[in-house]
Amino acid sequence: MPEFALLSYVAVMSITPGPNNLMLTASGVNFGFRRTIPHMLGISLGCAFQVFLVGSLLSLLLDGIQAARLPLALLGCAYLLWLSWKIARAGQPEAGAAARPLGFVGAALFQWLNPKAWVMVINAAILFMPAADGQRWLGAAMLAAVFAVVNLPCIGVWAWAGERLRAWLASPRALLGFNLSMGVLMAATALWLLYDEFQPQGPARAAEVAAAPAAPRAVGTMSVFDSGLSVISVK
Repeated sequence: MPEFALLSYVAVMSITPGPNNLMLTASGVNFGFRRTIPHMLGISLGCAFQVFLVGSLLSLLLDGIQAARLPLALLGCAYLLWLSWKIARAGQPEAGAAARPLGFVGAALFQWLNPKAWVMVINAAILFMPAADGQRWLGAAMLAAVFAVVNLPCIGVWAWAGERLRAWLASPRALLGFNLSMGVLMAATALWLLYDEFQPQGPARAAEVAAAPAAPRAVGTMSVFDSGLSVISVK
């Protein structure tokens, strides 16, 4: 397993903007870092469990993933749009008393509807899993452990940054403006991910990539790996 390439891949895909990190920033602003920790753990362990299952059952899942990608994309987009509405309204006075951060279970389950998580996990399983079936379970466990360890501090930066912004957003108007902006960004992210799903280089080509995976290259300005899967751009 190319350790440096794997660590770079997981770190870059974890720390770059996406639905999880936008949600963590908003949670850090509204609830603080400490109350956001269950949300962070749910993301990291949820992704780790997801990559373990996908890596272990990759050959069995490829056809199913290809068939289910559109329903998953639609469900994920709908859920992200609902979250963007909730975030945009979080600064309104009437929502303050009942508001609470997303918990561990909710964050873990969300990864199964998160398009970026699916792209990240499938790419990692195809590029870094051992080819031999006898090594697949062990390789999947090691890959999941790397995801859990590397992902947590990367996404924690976003929650920490959100908490640092709290002093600048002390007034209700400033907080409302921030939450509205984050809601708009979340909605735009959801729609962009859904649009990207319909492009020719979408996850439907996973079977082709599995047959002839491309070698990883150094992180560039447009994508992390030269694979047929749709990799979230990083800049």
